[in-house]
Amino acid sequence: MNRLLIRIFLFVLVSSGAAAQEVLRLEDAIAIGLERNHRILVARAQAQIARNNTTFGTANFLPTLDATGSYSFSHSEQETNSPFSFGNSDTRSAGAQLALNWTLFDGFRMFVDQERYDALAHLGEAQARSTIERTVISIAAAYFRLVQQTQLLDTFRKTLDISRTRFEKEAVRRELGGSTSDYLNARIAFHNDSTAVLEQQLQWSIARKDLNLLLGRSAGAALDVERRITIPEISWSPDRMLTMARTRNAELIVARQSLQVAESSAGLSRSAFYPRVNLFANYGYSDRLVSTAPNERFAGDITTLSADAAVGLSFTFNLFNGFRNSAEVENAVLASRQASLLLDEAEKQLEGLLLERHATLQTRLDAIAIEELNLDAARQNLALQIERFETGTVSSLEFRDAQLQFVRAEAAWIVSLFEARIALLELQRLVGDIRL
Repeated sequence: MNRLLIRIFLFVLVSSGAAAQEVLRLEDAIAIGLERNHRILVARAQAQIARNNTTFGTANFLPTLDATGSYSFSHSEQETNSPFSFGNSDTRSAGAQLALNWTLFDGFRMFVDQERYDALAHLGEAQARSTIERTVISIAAAYFRLVQQTQLLDTFRKTLDISRTRFEKEAVRRELGGSTSDYLNARIAFHNDSTAVLEQQLQWSIARKDLNLLLGRSAGAALDVERRITIPEISWSPDRMLTMARTRNAELIVARQSLQVAESSAGLSRSAFYPRVNLFANYGYSDRLVSTAPNERFAGDITTLSADAAVGLSFTFNLFNGFRNSAEVENAVLASRQASLLLDEAEKQLEGLLLERHATLQTRLDAIAIEELNLDAARQNLALQIERFETGTVSSLEFRDAQLQFVRAEAAWIVSLFEARIALLELQRLVGDIRL
């Protein structure tokens, strides 16, 4: 049974090592995500749609020109004594027309529209940037989570190696008349550590799947990551961070652009109180041919050609529509005030979040220092117990306790590194320091 467990475990280790072939740095992962992540691609497409609407034609500055054409054929059979009837005849008609319509004045609506479309384009870019930044944070977090799970897997594998060595030696000692209790304790420890490695292997697979999906790859694509988490130093003072955030934070920029759009919409609603003047012009051409059988009244085909042209101005002024225009203006003004309140709220929330994230980062960095000291002590204690185990001067409980202390200490240190890195990422996002 022990040999079977060992074989199963070795198979898991070999298969996982074979799968981890591609080593990605964080920069490489972000580059792939920027190119292939679906949320980023959708955000960029929406921003491009908003930019496409900033033309003069969209704002109604330019005229419209429509061309129409037609062709018809008809056959008629008539019996009449009227001198004006063609009798039996075939009629072929062809026509074409050009129609021009140009708004000369619409209560300054076209100018406000142009301003609003520009604001919408900037808003779309800000929203796209916010989405991209959040997605990059998600990619980085998933990357570091995979690093964390990889480090934890290495830790559990190391302690399993120790348990395996201990189990094998206790088995030999038992055959030579040693303690059965020590053998059974070593066997239980080996089985528990084998289960822990299998469970950690599952967590590693889930973390790899999450990162692959964020990178726009298949969930089971093979990849591996670096085995360390580094915490870059930052030298921002609280005042400096607040200044950076006010000018570069993506959510704050979105709130500002939303206010500009709301203000433009308020100006747009006021254009209904002005008259509208349009210039129109059209030119039409038609060709009509009536073919008849020879008779006393008509000697042959009858052809009619005509060309018509018209030009003029139209004037429209709404005198009353049930006060709907006034209601629209009032609603637009209220929406603008609401956007202003949301901007003020976003600024205050940002200031609070900066203080919170900065304090969180400092706490996480302090925790790393403590966990490093704890890990160093646990590592030394385990090394001492291994030496005592070799000479047979340590009990099973003491050895196992030292082993578990080391596992917990190293796992806590790894988790503290991960949490500090995530805290730094959140702080960088708030101050607009995410490099795309």
